Amino acid sequence: MVRNVAGVMADLEPEDFYLLSGIEQGMRFSRWVNREKLPEYSGLTPEEVEYRLDRCMKRDLVVRKTIQYEGYQLEFEGYDALALRAFSERDTIRGVGASLGVGKESDVYEVQSYKPLALKFHREGYTNFRKVSRGRDYTADRHHVSWLYTARKAAEREYEALETLFPRVSVPRPVDHNRHAIVMDKLEGVELARTKLDSTQVVGVLDLVLREVATAYEEGFVHADMSEYNVAVSERGVTIFDWPQAVPTDHDNARELLERDVSNLVRYFRRKHPAEVSDSIDVPAVAAAVADSSFETVRAFSEG
Repeated sequence: MVRNVAGVMADLEPEDFYLLSGIEQGMRFSRWVNREKLPEYSGLTPEEVEYRLDRCMKRDLVVRKTIQYEGYQLEFEGYDALALRAFSERDTIRGVGASLGVGKESDVYEVQSYKPLALKFHREGYTNFRKVSRGRDYTADRHHVSWLYTARKAAEREYEALETLFPRVSVPRPVDHNRHAIVMDKLEGVELARTKLDSTQVVGVLDLVLREVATAYEEGFVHADMSEYNVAVSERGVTIFDWPQAVPTDHDNARELLERDVSNLVRYFRRKHPAEVSDSIDVPAVAAAVADSSFETVRAFSEG
């Protein structure tokens, strides 16, 4: 888990951010930024660079390596600090609160604004970069790809999807975006995987989720990573979240990914609620109905 950097923000001075921004710029060209390039990238004198490096390394915002040359790289906490400063300067957020959830590819915190919101830091590529860079199409055209680039592109992809889909699709309302971070409304309800549904609710909830998937397709996106872990269920209905792998409907594999999403959902409900969800549901037919906006209920696609 990446440490919450909010606690050190008050200790940082403008010149610390100049250094962090300089290293960020240098990481566009190489994984490790040569010490000799830092005055050019940061706009600081060599003496000031030395002082600021010491301050930032003591706060675990920057890491050094000295194998072939003296090089520096942002820690994720350093990247978080740059995003937090941008949000603060834009008055998007006024403080960072408790953790709302930690996943393999993101950390989510409650933040203070005009009302409590959620701040999501993308972590794609940080712990298993090679696997992520192979699996995400937004890294395919890059010769040098860092975790910094991968996480930023994931956040951009998710924010673009949320902006397009909200409010027609029940997704978290997007508020702001910077680098690898997104500010959005907090989720209502409980993750589908942890929801205890009454037998009379099961098919209705599955239908609700699939209708949202259908509306998202109408709006031009396939989620491409649907599961019981990115649907929230509340008294108001369902919310679909976690959209960094979303693809546009004109993507070469869009229909294949849509069918996979539908299959994942139906398979989960079959496993969790075998008495209510039939094994005979024709998943390809359901996916086709979702794609052509004719879907109403999974009952229409079951032989039972």
